[in-house]
Amino acid sequence: MIADAASFAGLFASAFLAGSILPAQSEAVLAALLIAGRQPAWALLLVASLGNVAGALLNYGLGRSAGRFRHRRWFPLSARGWMRAHDYWGRWGKWSLLLSWLPVIGDGFTLVAGTLRTPFWQFLALVSLAKTGRYLALAALIDPLGFG
Repeated sequence: MIADAASFAGLFASAFLAGSILPAQSEAVLAALLIAGRQPAWALLLVASLGNVAGALLNYGLGRSAGRFRHRRWFPLSARGWMRAHDYWGRWGKWSLLLSWLPVIGDGFTLVAGTLRTPFWQFLALVSLAKTGRYLALAALIDPLGFG
């Protein structure tokens, strides 16, 4: 019982960090737990998805507050970079969030969505679809006949 709680907590933490702007990897943790087969696959997929989406929500929140700091000297994005992000978003918009599962650039999409005030429910739906889809694909690769 305690081992299950620790497994789920570790999976949530790794997925949360991987979904945030911090460099982390959650697929290996999920794969190891799926292969071990001690917890139901559906529960592992749910915990990983919730953690990863929660990390993206952190990015969204950071992005919403970033706009007020963009003129500060220490802000990591130049004025030109800020304009490029706006131009890109103007072209592809919220649909870019379907690529939020991608390493590194996916985190940027979730930050930009926050800075440009993408409606919360649209953000949540698209990011949840993308991130859960990635974990489902991984589970299907590990156990194509039934996810554990």
